[in-house]
Amino acid sequence: MPMNSDLPPIRRRLLPLLSLVFVVIAVGVAGYMIIEQWSFLDALYMTTITLTTVGFGEIWPLSEAGRLFTIILIILGVGTIVYGLTSSAEYILAADLGPRLRNRRWRGMVSKLEDHVIVCGFGRVGRSAVTALTDTGESVLVVERDEEKSSLARSNGYLVVIGDATKDETLRLAGVERAKGLITCLGNDAQNLFIVLSARTLNPTMNIVARNVDAENERKLMRAGADRVISPYSLGGRYMANVLTRPRVTEFLGSVTLDSGLELWLEEVVIAENSELAGKTVGETNVRHKTGASLVGVLRQASGDMISPDKSTLLRAEDVLIVLGTRDQLARLADLADQGKANTLPA
Repeated sequence: MPMNSDLPPIRRRLLPLLSLVFVVIAVGVAGYMIIEQWSFLDALYMTTITLTTVGFGEIWPLSEAGRLFTIILIILGVGTIVYGLTSSAEYILAADLGPRLRNRRWRGMVSKLEDHVIVCGFGRVGRSAVTALTDTGESVLVVERDEEKSSLARSNGYLVVIGDATKDETLRLAGVERAKGLITCLGNDAQNLFIVLSARTLNPTMNIVARNVDAENERKLMRAGADRVISPYSLGGRYMANVLTRPRVTEFLGSVTLDSGLELWLEEVVIAENSELAGKTVGETNVRHKTGASLVGVLRQASGDMISPDKSTLLRAEDVLIVLGTRDQLARLADLADQGKANTLPA
């Protein structure tokens, strides 16, 4: 969060105050040494007890000139203390330390994030993406340069980095090296392209999904490093066509993707090398009977082929199972696949 550039730093305030204190002490020591002919230690001691007003008596009887000098020294000392307290209070009030403390707390929270998802842009598409991610329990951080949109995201309880997501330092501040995924959903394909390039360079293993406005830019975004490129307008058009041609199917999908009380989820579960599912057919594993989840598809990662499974389909290590079920059912299947936690996506 930006600091007030007109406000001097605390060091600039403290340095004149400390200098003034040393000057007053030096004047006091020199005065007693000249007027009373005291030693340096006696003069320093007298100056100290005079300025601090501790009430100790004089170490030696003072002459009239010494008493007059002591009065002047007390006035200087009290004036210095009053000035110091006033200046410090003015700095504290003007500094508005609340935002600074909140900023320090916010930076601490961001630095602790791991395996989170970064959403670049908090427009209409970005807000929908953030809502869907938080509904599935993902840790989300928003990157937004617009102050109004950033304030809206913060008011909804999201962690926000205010800055330009096309710049490497902004992505680093968002913890891109520790993130597991990034969604860039700005309304400008060129900006999305720069974000994809930067994010892929900073974190080669993360999953990146990019929004595109112009269909011709899809290949460019893929070449830049995006794993998936999504056009909200194209998806919206397809959904509207499905509503018209397949209303019952669309209604069902809407009931499980929207918060309607029907808890069904599509999940992708990767079969581990030591899983009991590896090397067996779908019929032998009896996934439906053991977990209650329905096997919808099998993705062969080696070839990239998507298979519609039957009982004779052989399951292999590293295959990705696309399954439908409740959270409990999917958790049981994840245990069978020896998967700690899979990426849960609403159906």
